[in-house]
Amino acid sequence: MADILMPKATAVWLIDNTTLTFKQVADFCGLHTLEVKGIADGDVAENMRGVDPISGGELTREEIRKGEADPDYVLKKAESKIAHIPQPKRKGARYTPVARRQDKPDAIAWFIRNHPEVTDAQISKLIGTTKATITNVRDKTHWNSQNIKPVDPVTLGLCSQIELDEVIAKAADKRRKMDAQKQSEVSGPGLAPAEDTDAQAASDDRNKEEPNADDIFSAFKN
Repeated sequence: MADILMPKATAVWLIDNTTLTFKQVADFCGLHTLEVKGIADGDVAENMRGVDPISGGELTREEIRKGEADPDYVLKKAESKIAHIPQPKRKGARYTPVARRQDKPDAIAWFIRNHPEVTDAQISKLIGTTKATITNVRDKTHWNSQNIKPVDPVTLGLCSQIELDEVIAKAADKRRKMDAQKQSEVSGPGLAPAEDTDAQAASDDRNKEEPNADDIFSAFKN
């Protein structure tokens, strides 16, 4: 099955402009044969404008001729001319499908509960949310607070496990400092170890002046 950018629109064009069989069109576009038949009958993708796969570089005229000459021939997608060109990494906000956007507050709650060391900016960049939403979830002022349940973003499909691990690793140093500060606040100053106390006492004894004979018998001279 070829990975076609706009499968139904491509199928519309192939049906209108070639004599390929429904199965050939279905196999090339990654659709079911009945779905292609529905497109041809006008029951599916009605009024959809066809997309030319030849001008889009996804199919060649030679492949179409081979398919038209042999109904059993399986069309092959043309090799992309730009596949070898490295694409720049997007710096914009992460795009999240509409169906997944309602899950973001659950992911935010998971970070707040399990990884408070991760900053709002890191959360925002990782799952594509806003700092205002993070604040609302943390303060329980979100409009859907009563239904928010902590769920990790990987399970929700908002990021990959590798991306999540990378963010948590970067915040590890901050987490250690937070834990150390918390432990200090809970335990307080505490008592000095016994060996330190004994050493201090011995030092104090050495610092005292030892009495001499004149000091001892001075009282009897008077």
